[in-house]
Amino acid sequence: MKIPHNIIEELIAQAQKDVPNESCGYLLGIPSSPLGGDDVGVVTENYWMENIDHSSEHFSFAPKDQFAALRYAREHGLKILANWHSHPASPSRPSQEDLRLANDPTIRYAILSLLDGEPKLNSFKILNGEVVDKEIHL
Repeated sequence: MKIPHNIIEELIAQAQKDVPNESCGYLLGIPSSPLGGDDVGVVTENYWMENIDHSSEHFSFAPKDQFAALRYAREHGLKILANWHSHPASPSRPSQEDLRLANDPTIRYAILSLLDGEPKLNSFKILNGEVVDKEIHL
C-alpha cells in the first residue's frame, strides 16, 4: 500500500491532536486492481473517525461513522484500504487486542506510533490473529 507523504502528515497531526487518546479512521483509496484484496493500493484520503472509547490504550468506531465512511467511499469510487489508529505511547505494532479485533482479511491495519516523539507508521496484513505481512511507511 502506498501512502502519500501529505496523508502521513495528516495522520500525524490528527494523532498529536488526539493525544493522550488513540486516534483512528480509515485510509481510503484506489486498489491496484478492481478486486482489491492483497494487491497494492494507493491511499488518496484519510477518513478520520472519533474514538468513541476516548482511551489511550484502545479505540472503537461508532457504527454510524463506519456506515458513513463506507457510503462516502462508494459515492467517491474509493475502497477502504486500511483501518488505522495511533499508539500514543507504544510501538507501531499490533497489540494482542489489535490482533484479536482484526477481522477483515481484505484490508491492511496501519498503526502510527508517537512513542518518544518520533512518529513511525507501519501497516500489517493480519489473518486469523497473526501478522502475515508488514510494510514500513515512515
